Amino acid sequence: MLNHVVRLIDEARRASARTVNALMTATYWLIGQHIVEFEQAGKSKAQYGAEVIDQLASDLTSRFGRGFTRSNLFNMRAFYVANPRIVQTASGQLGLPGKIQTVSGKSPRQKGHRVSGELAVRDLSARFPLPWSAYIRLLSVKDEQSRKFYEIEALRGGWSVRQLDRQIDSLFYERTALSRNKAKLLTKGAAAKREDAITPEEEIKDPYVLEFLGLKDEYSESEIEEALILHLERFLLELGADFAFIGRQRRLRIGDEWYRIDLLFFHRKLRCLVVIDLKRGRFTHADAGQMHMYLNYAREHWTHEGENPPVGLILCSQKDEAIARYALDGLPNKILPTEYRTVLPDEQLIADEIEKTRQQLEARRSITR
Repeated sequence: MLNHVVRLIDEARRASARTVNALMTATYWLIGQHIVEFEQAGKSKAQYGAEVIDQLASDLTSRFGRGFTRSNLFNMRAFYVANPRIVQTASGQLGLPGKIQTVSGKSPRQKGHRVSGELAVRDLSARFPLPWSAYIRLLSVKDEQSRKFYEIEALRGGWSVRQLDRQIDSLFYERTALSRNKAKLLTKGAAAKREDAITPEEEIKDPYVLEFLGLKDEYSESEIEEALILHLERFLLELGADFAFIGRQRRLRIGDEWYRIDLLFFHRKLRCLVVIDLKRGRFTHADAGQMHMYLNYAREHWTHEGENPPVGLILCSQKDEAIARYALDGLPNKILPTEYRTVLPDEQLIADEIEKTRQQLEARRSITR
């Protein structure tokens, strides 16, 4: 009985995510259509189009908050341009009057037919069976034939976004085209791997979905990790009045990828942001590279005039050791790293606190099992 109820709940949650995704994708397609329409009536297309999107991003962000950045609006425009015939097909099925022109033809305003006015979002949503994040990934495939192949195979095989991403990265289309036994390769390629699976929780908490619904995105991958982050937050605040808490699980988008910073502080004495990221497992060069990417983003988008460049704190917690390292490379002068080190808490002190807390949490969890 429990297993049956769990399956019912999981499927209901997946269905909810699919419904929201379809409505969201249809809405974004229509927004892309409006942008292209406006550009067609504008002056210089290249310059005017960018101005339109910049202003629209500012206005929508003021009204709705997250979800309508300049890059996301450009994605919506590109999505419409890549799929201009969707409306023509859908309008025929829905029995709409007149022939609706695509972006390659005349303006949709002709004969008084405005697509978004006659075609409800809920009806158009049936034309987009893949999630928005999948269409965003498909936009990175420049060849139209290759992009169509991945879209068809994703639908046929029920691929998750992770599986689609893996297939594109592994040049599945090119390998299939060169293969002598294409049917066998297609069958083998359609098989999902364990790492491709996406849980109902992940589908519901997709950043695009949460952003579209205007919901906050504050969750961690595990209870232990979340408890460590919360404890670290309190620990740093207790060290003195220099640390000012700004946010937890702060999301940022770089290109088409989403990232999440565990903790963000402002250090009053150093006058700089402190970006803190907790990693599971051993410290690697990839962790350092990712942190420097975060710092570059924070310096460009979050640092105010007169503040010093941000500093990063990387924490790695595993069963045999805990490591804390500051990312100080790349600061504009040689004096800053020295000043930072004399003011910031000792790395070993933070590592010891993380290790002690981890052991306590593990012991508490083992008792409750």
